[in-house]
Amino acid sequence: MHWSPFLGIPLILTLLSLLLFKIFPLKSLNSTPQNSARIFTVEELALYNGSDPNLPIFLGIIGSVFDVSKGKSHYGEGGGYNHFAGRDASRAFISGNFTGDGLTDSLRDLSSAEVKSIVDWRDFYFRTYTFVGKLVGRYYDSEGNPTKYLKGVEAKAARGAQLMEKQKNEEAKLTSCNSRWSQEEGSEVWCDDGYPRLVQRPTEIALTGKMSKRCACFKEEDLDQLGVEVYEGCDHFAKTCRL
Repeated sequence: MHWSPFLGIPLILTLLSLLLFKIFPLKSLNSTPQNSARIFTVEELALYNGSDPNLPIFLGIIGSVFDVSKGKSHYGEGGGYNHFAGRDASRAFISGNFTGDGLTDSLRDLSSAEVKSIVDWRDFYFRTYTFVGKLVGRYYDSEGNPTKYLKGVEAKAARGAQLMEKQKNEEAKLTSCNSRWSQEEGSEVWCDDGYPRLVQRPTEIALTGKMSKRCACFKEEDLDQLGVEVYEGCDHFAKTCRL
């Protein structure tokens, strides 16, 4: 009987596959690649502040570092946001203090709503710019692992989101007043159906640490509820109040 030389090829390939499997186990082919994010020190990040035209422009927010070079006109020297370049100035995103101690990554004593706002800014940078690494310090350790402080910030922001949603749902139960302002006539509030009254925002203290009120419209039978306040100088049954 005549045997074709090609009949031995499948056997050879099978033996070769078994050999490769011994050398390179299957699990190594499916392993998750290591995080390649760069770890920055404060001193290293400071080099990317836009002063060197040969380097990209980086900024940090809550310990995450982003390449914002495509926004050079804003983040480069002379740009309106240059104070953010080469550092983590997370607090300034909500405080508006762009000088001295205001350019800090500390979120100490900020409300849950304010912390959520800064986390939202970080998410904006993830969507808009290129994430390049992590900053060693308050939010990440030298191995790039999140610190307890970062976990606390994330938890506080999540709490803020829950409270804001609760406040939104509570305020939806009462119709908000219409309002307008003009330099000639000042402010004015009115209701198409009901009477304008000041009421406490239900979760504002937990959100911001402060008390605040809003204008809501009430039916006549509900005007005597506790906490419902008539605008100063406004008639009890007026549907429009000038402030």
